[in-house]
Amino acid sequence: MQTMERIYRYRMTTTSGGNLSIREDNGDIWITPARVDKGSLKRDDIVCVHPNGKIEGPHKPSSEFPFHKAIYESRPEIRGIVHAHPVALVAFSISRRVPDTRLFHQARRVCGDVGFAPYALPGSQALGRNIAATFAKGFHCVVLENHGVVVGGDNLQDAFQRFETLEFTAKTIIKASLLGDVRYLSDEQVELARKSLAQPPARKPPGATTSNEKELRRQLCEFVRRGYHQRLFISTGGSFSARLDNGTFLITPTDADRHTIDIEDFVLIRLGESESPRRPSRAARLHHAIYARHPKVNAVLNAFPVNATAFGVTQAPLETRTIPESYIFLRDVRRVPFGGQFREPESLATLVSLRQPIAILENDGVLVLGASVLDAFDRLEVLESTAEALINSRPLGEVKPMSDAVIDELTAAFLKD
Repeated sequence: MQTMERIYRYRMTTTSGGNLSIREDNGDIWITPARVDKGSLKRDDIVCVHPNGKIEGPHKPSSEFPFHKAIYESRPEIRGIVHAHPVALVAFSISRRVPDTRLFHQARRVCGDVGFAPYALPGSQALGRNIAATFAKGFHCVVLENHGVVVGGDNLQDAFQRFETLEFTAKTIIKASLLGDVRYLSDEQVELARKSLAQPPARKPPGATTSNEKELRRQLCEFVRRGYHQRLFISTGGSFSARLDNGTFLITPTDADRHTIDIEDFVLIRLGESESPRRPSRAARLHHAIYARHPKVNAVLNAFPVNATAFGVTQAPLETRTIPESYIFLRDVRRVPFGGQFREPESLATLVSLRQPIAILENDGVLVLGASVLDAFDRLEVLESTAEALINSRPLGEVKPMSDAVIDELTAAFLKD
């Protein structure tokens, strides 16, 4: 029920579309019902289908139950399935293409290669055979010809995170295609990212939590969740940190769902070591390097807003001289070649500052600095709004940036420090 609520809330399915299921150890399959409003689904609406075919629940199971059952039979290790009609993946479906997950190292890690299943009548045994045969080849994500997508996982949360990550990847490819040629990572670059994201050494937990730390934890939790709701983060991607003192900062944990993250989940990093047993974001080394170099920076975030990220997978420049707010908050945006955040985080730290607080990381989202948690988040919102306006302007004609005289006037009035 909660997973379907998330999918429906973020318009990744419609009132009548999509279905979810979970398979238990005893073979019972719990599945969403047929012809029940996905926007008001209740716990009691979920249907259980036993291995002998007996149905328990107030409704009929989804008409797509045959392909859920077929997938579970072909891949016994799969325990959760998401099927829906999110707009970007439907665009791939009706174009008979699949997203290339080498767009991001995280998408490659989470989703792997994507399969494609030929069309058959919805709810039919033939559709079940087509989808199950594609899953049997080892795919976890399968685009359905003229239909949508099906994603499987070790559990429903695992399947949902794959589903959301794949839809984000598809959206970014579509947005980026409006800007120019889309750049994908090589296998060597994907491997570099995998090897370079080492965890800092761990130490014993610290003593009592100070009031300042409690407040920073509250702020980080609030803004990470807000960022997720505004689609600036996805469940599997995005890091946010805040400085406590010169040698200490708090950061999001690795592999944590950004939608459900809580105050105590944030990891304390002190003098380059993390508190045990929590595992900090893989961006901790980069954030540590930025704090060490820039004493006035008190918050750092990595995020994946789809429009700004689209600029990072093409060569299109992200012009900030569009409206006064954009230039005042963003200044001139840096572009960092892929790999810099892994190989030499200290060198990347020299490219950004509060005077130049934004960097587009090629094929890896955006980096934003701020004097506070609110300041960094505000810049992220302005960055994504600016990027979306630039993409939306493409059909209208050439962008006319503000003149040098206007920029000089803005600088004198608002950017004296």
